[in-house]
Order: sequence, then structure tokens, then C-alpha cells
Amino acid sequence: MSDFEVIETSAGGRIKAWVKGVPLEPQARTQLENVAGLPFIHSHLAVMPDVHYGRGATVGSVIPTRGAIIPAAVGVDIGCGMMAIRTSLTASDLPDSLSAIRSEIERKVPVGNGRGGGHKETPARVATALRASGLADRLDVILKKHRRIQRTAFAKQLGTLGGGNHFIELCLDEADRVWVMLHSGSRGTGNILGTYFIQEAREALETRVLNYHVPDKDLAFFVEGEALFDDYTEAVSWAQDYARLNREVMMDRVLFALREHFPAFALEKEAVNCHHNYVEREHHFGADVWVTRKGAVRAGKDELGIIPGSMGAKSFIVRGKGHAESFCSCSHGAGRAMSRGEAKRRFSVEDHLAATQGVECRKDNGVIDETPMAYKDIDSVMAAQTDLVEVVHTLKQVVCVKG
Repeated sequence: MSDFEVIETSAGGRIKAWVKGVPLEPQARTQLENVAGLPFIHSHLAVMPDVHYGRGATVGSVIPTRGAIIPAAVGVDIGCGMMAIRTSLTASDLPDSLSAIRSEIERKVPVGNGRGGGHKETPARVATALRASGLADRLDVILKKHRRIQRTAFAKQLGTLGGGNHFIELCLDEADRVWVMLHSGSRGTGNILGTYFIQEAREALETRVLNYHVPDKDLAFFVEGEALFDDYTEAVSWAQDYARLNREVMMDRVLFALREHFPAFALEKEAVNCHHNYVEREHHFGADVWVTRKGAVRAGKDELGIIPGSMGAKSFIVRGKGHAESFCSCSHGAGRAMSRGEAKRRFSVEDHLAATQGVECRKDNGVIDETPMAYKDIDSVMAAQTDLVEVVHTLKQVVCVKG
């Protein structure tokens, strides 16, 4: 008996969904059927147990395509993902109050999407990392071809957290060892690139000689061989590389903050840095295809990944089993159980205080949309994908910094 549900769609597409024991909302199911019915989907659509309604395409879906890419499926937080590293610290090394450590991390790493969300001046080590990456020159090439793309202070945002569901955490594993874990992406520049090319795809859909109707304007796509297709893959590759570097630089700054309190700690060998909003060229079911993971992690055989829970819940370091039917993928988290607006209407600060007891984090009205009750039960999500990954470490956060 398979661990996934097969859903046949009215448009002829096929969906394989790892949703046993977790809810699949009607809106999300409609989105999945819309995507699965597109003529360039390869084999089937794979759906992860953290699935929920998203923009155009459903969060928690793996979309293999032949000769086409849907920019809105990749989204605007291009390259968003996770990084985690184990330290030599243990729970016994930590003080009773962790507020000073949280404050130090917040001083070292700018948070939020407003004016305070970037460095006032690019720190020397950040500037050095940017120069070594070659990202500035690559972005110049993209901007010269597409002059309507707004230039941003991407250098000042390198090594910064952003807002929304992005976070930095200190966690304890099953042996009480201290891990640093963080979640962020390509920041403002990735957002601008994604937004620009989503609009370009819509316009291309309207002007293409062989016009094709899509059930949702956010499913507009680029066709391989078109100039815009090549320009988009160039831009998305830049954003994914920037996002990965952003996490590395941010991790460096968090570790720098920790050394203010623990000068002598060391780093262990176990470290993971993985995207969960991205597109890559891969080989599946006898063909080279573009695989878009919109809220999904690559879980190839023995590949390490990170599946975070919500504030106050467990997170997991996992090892992939290379399940072919999932296109070697797993969930990217718990997945939202409700919209941000609904969470703010339904829950109070008192609810949030109770749900995050024992975690040094924000306890104010500004993070109610990120409270644990706004997300699916992470244990149910993990139970639905035992054939996709095995758990290597179970982490429980003790400090959480939100944007």
C-alpha cells in the first residue's frame, strides 16, 4: 500500500499527495488541479504534507515541467531556505535567562522588511563575502538587459533576516547539544526580480503567437527557447545563489553574537544549507526536466535537509530516502493551517504566551500571525512522510528571533 494518495483531475493531470492525517483545504486542491492539468507537467504533480493555498501555485508542491517554467510557482522569495549548524555548547552552558543572547543576535543581524531591515553601512566582512561571490557583476548583467528592474541596496541586505516567517533560532537536540538554525531568502532584490518576471510572463502569455489559456493568471509561463526564459533562469539562479550566501553570512554574524557570551565554543561537522523555494534542472522518470519546489526540500538519497516547526514547536534535521514518486522531495515545514489574517482574528497575546512558554522570543501582538496555532501539527506532517525522510535529529528551540 502506497503512502501517498493519487488524485486524478478533470483536466487529465495526476497528483500524488502525501497528505494522510493532515488537512488539504479545498482552495489548495483547486490550485493543485489547475497546475497538474497544464500540458507541460512531466509525469505528475507531487504534494507534500505541509500543503496549503498559495499564490498561483500551492505551497508544498513539487512541479516538474518540460520546456517551461512558471515564475509565480517559484515565487518572489526566490531561494528561501534553511541553514543549521551544531555547536559544541550544551544546555548546561546556557544561562537561566536567554534574553541577553536574543538581544545580542538582534544587534548583530538586522531584522524586518522596513528601514531597520538592512545594514546602515555594509560591514567589512559582508562586503568581502559579496566581492568574492561575483554576485554584483552578475546582477549588473541582468539589470542592463532589463532596465525597468529597480536597483536595490542588495549589499546592505546581505546577512539580514527580513520579516514574515523568517527566523533565527537556538535549539537543543535530543542530546541537549546547542544548534543554530535560521530561515531566510533573497531579500528585497529577489522579491523585485520575482515580481518583475511574473509580470513579464503574464505579458508573454498574452502576446505569444501560440496563445494558451491558463486557469489562473499566476500560472503564466516562459517557454524554453524564448529569450525571456533564458533571462529568467539567469535571474533566478542569481537570487538562489544570493539567498544561500545570505544565510551563510547571517550564520557567521549569529555565531559572532554567540561568541560575545561563549568565547571558546567550537562548531561541529553537522551543517545543512538548503533551499525550499527554487527551481533546478534535474533528471526524473527518463527525462531532464525543470523541477520547481514551492515550499519543498530536495530529499535525495542520503541528502540532509531541515524541516522546521513553528515558534514553540519541534524542528527536524532529516536524511532523504530518494523517493522517486516525490521527485526526491519532502516538506519544508509544518505548513500554515490558516491565513495570517485569520490567525490575528482568532488568537490573542495570551494564547501566544501560553504556546511559546519556555522560548525566549517576541510575545507581542506583532507576531500573532506566526503563533504555533496558525500552523499544522508538525508531528502529523512528519508522520505523513516517513517514506520520504528519516529523522536524524529532533530540535526544540529555546531562542527565536523573528523579523
